[in-house]
Amino acid sequence: MTNTADQTAIRNALAADRERQTRFLAELVKVPSDNPAGDCTPHAERAAGLLEELGFEVERHKVPDDLVRANGMISATNLVVRRRFGDGPVIALNTHGDVVPPGEGWTRDPYGAEVVDGWMYGRGVAVSKSDFATYAFALRALEAAGGPLAGTVELHLTYDEEAGGEIGPRWLLEQGISRPDFAIGAGFSYAVITAHNGCLHLEIDVKGRSAHAALPMTGVDALEAANGILSALYSLRKGFSKRVSDVPGIGSPQLTVGLIKGGINTNVVPDRVTLRLDRRMIPEEQPEAVEAELRAIIAEAARSFPDAVVDVRRILLARPLTPLPGTDRLAEAVCRNATACMGEPVGTKGVPLYTDARHYTEAGVPIVLFGAGPRSIEEANAHRADERLPLSDLHKATETVALSLLDLLTPA
Repeated sequence: MTNTADQTAIRNALAADRERQTRFLAELVKVPSDNPAGDCTPHAERAAGLLEELGFEVERHKVPDDLVRANGMISATNLVVRRRFGDGPVIALNTHGDVVPPGEGWTRDPYGAEVVDGWMYGRGVAVSKSDFATYAFALRALEAAGGPLAGTVELHLTYDEEAGGEIGPRWLLEQGISRPDFAIGAGFSYAVITAHNGCLHLEIDVKGRSAHAALPMTGVDALEAANGILSALYSLRKGFSKRVSDVPGIGSPQLTVGLIKGGINTNVVPDRVTLRLDRRMIPEEQPEAVEAELRAIIAEAARSFPDAVVDVRRILLARPLTPLPGTDRLAEAVCRNATACMGEPVGTKGVPLYTDARHYTEAGVPIVLFGAGPRSIEEANAHRADERLPLSDLHKATETVALSLLDLLTPA
């Protein structure tokens, strides 16, 4: 049973560390880690140094260069911190330090970590450098509690979430660097996420034959064939609203054609057009069936253009996150403590996006998502200009995680 003296010690430790935690986060925001281009080892080295200043031993796991390049990045070094308190379960806390590039429209320095009216601004401050600070200072406070605990806490600080997580969490697990029993992944503070969408990216390559625009009948118009395929895909999309997930917060499947390129010049019949599509899958869908359906629809549409050659290539497959046995135990502890710390009911839900948390469930590790952040990605300006984080949420989320770890690791 959790000792109230340990809870008080955690709260006191966090209160004493607030300014240091804010400075820690600011230093992480100030070091760029844009992905692309994905040159992330410099940020990992800075983060490792900051963690060592807090007294942690930091393992640096450099991902082999050929594997990094195969995943479209320049450099990646994953960080692992381990704190063993005794025999018991291993709980991993995972967040990522790579971020999307700042883009246009900022009114503040995206690497300035400026604090205005209690909000810190900067690229990655909410997604998800904040949870470097959440998890590190939660572990630091847990150590300060001093009570008997049974188990181990690990920090998994990775650098390829924006590229899919293949050389971050998945690599750590496949290499046997970590074998956790449970995990908590980066999230926001007003819900505990137990499920999320999957995602399939396909590239459709349509090859025709160029011809002079004065004699288009002598060529094969790749754009015309691509348009037929697009029409079939958009027709499929119209029916998605009838498929609704049973998980609150997920909604319906989605399909977006996000990239089209091709053609030679205005006066030339296009000889090649390439499309890339994004298909979001609800947890109830099977990725293999979704891909088969798309390929069948594309093939059927292509039959109307027999002189064109159509190839389909999978770019990415991220499976949906679904609860495993043990997820309920994690969720109950985090929801209970979040409700107390946030001052309002915090429950479980799903989100209509995908994260690298799926790599833990694919390895059989129950995971929930919870961390520092406002109520929505829109309020945080995540992935757009003026990304921001309320520091009050950082402090409350850190207390929630520390108290949840205390509950989960306190001997019965």
